[in-house]
Amino acid sequence: MDFIPLSPGNPGSQPMENTEGAEDQIPEETQQDGAPVFEQSVGGSPANVACALARLGVKTGFVGKVGDDAMGQRVKTVLDACGVDTSNMILDEDLRTPVAVVHRKDGKKSFTFYRGAHTADTHFVEDEIDDSIFDDCKVFNFSSFPLSREPSRSTVLNAVVKAKESGARITFDPNIRLSIWDSPEQAREIILQALTLADILKISEDDFQFLFPGMDEREACEQIYLENGTEMIVITRSDRGCYAYVNQDSYLSSAYDVKVVDTTGSGDAFLAGIIFNIMKLNKNVHDLSSVEITVMLDFANAVGSLVCTRPGAIAAFPTPEEIVRCMARIPKKVPVSNKVDWEA
Repeated sequence: MDFIPLSPGNPGSQPMENTEGAEDQIPEETQQDGAPVFEQSVGGSPANVACALARLGVKTGFVGKVGDDAMGQRVKTVLDACGVDTSNMILDEDLRTPVAVVHRKDGKKSFTFYRGAHTADTHFVEDEIDDSIFDDCKVFNFSSFPLSREPSRSTVLNAVVKAKESGARITFDPNIRLSIWDSPEQAREIILQALTLADILKISEDDFQFLFPGMDEREACEQIYLENGTEMIVITRSDRGCYAYVNQDSYLSSAYDVKVVDTTGSGDAFLAGIIFNIMKLNKNVHDLSSVEITVMLDFANAVGSLVCTRPGAIAAFPTPEEIVRCMARIPKKVPVSNKVDWEA
């Protein structure tokens, strides 16, 4: 559950067509009696991705654990309303739902997490997962958040292995939040281990620099591909779009030139755009053409860019019609040509 500061003027009411124009700074928080005003918003990377895909018409489900409290019940209600299957969501009356508070200052965003031994997400055990979920699973997505504590760490990693063995494609966005780990060293070690299971890796530029210090993007991507066989690696660069390494070639795709209201959930929306295209094309990544890869990255950037035009994450996810309109009408921030010839 996220608590997101409201922006002055309630910019979430702006229509999508009025979002053009460069705006890189996140608006400051609305103040009341000297204190920021927050809006309760359901969040969490895998839940965000599931909701974004459901908005695009993809059948999705959520597997996890929340407290059987007001916030946990709201999480279930919101995901149900999005069309996400929550039959495998556990609500535990003895534990609480974790909370993240989003802060904005000087155009930047940070988080405070209220999470630990008392929250349900750290107590997710393997026998709470119905193995039948793997039977028809086409894509299994996870983040590093539940990996910071046992027993949830082993539960999630074992589920990833089962999904992979059942033929699902594994997508992984580390989405690193160091404050929830015992140490940066522990986070790096465990996340690098989890990374070996991914078929598609989506990673932010900051997370990439943490995991692969001193390495350039192509060098690190080649290493990941050669060591793990990762089919697609995409490094998101905030308002600068993304770099992708696919089939041992490099691609660039720029973000769209929209007015930024709130970046919460934009990376999750981007990943949903990638997964949507992978499922729609129904091809092995190795069989994708350079045109298909380029369109996929542009589509994902459109989804991520549009989410930034509204506050919150789940409420901001665009419809297919809005994405198509963005790609047709809104210019890129930095036009690029693909494929990138790094050997030239």
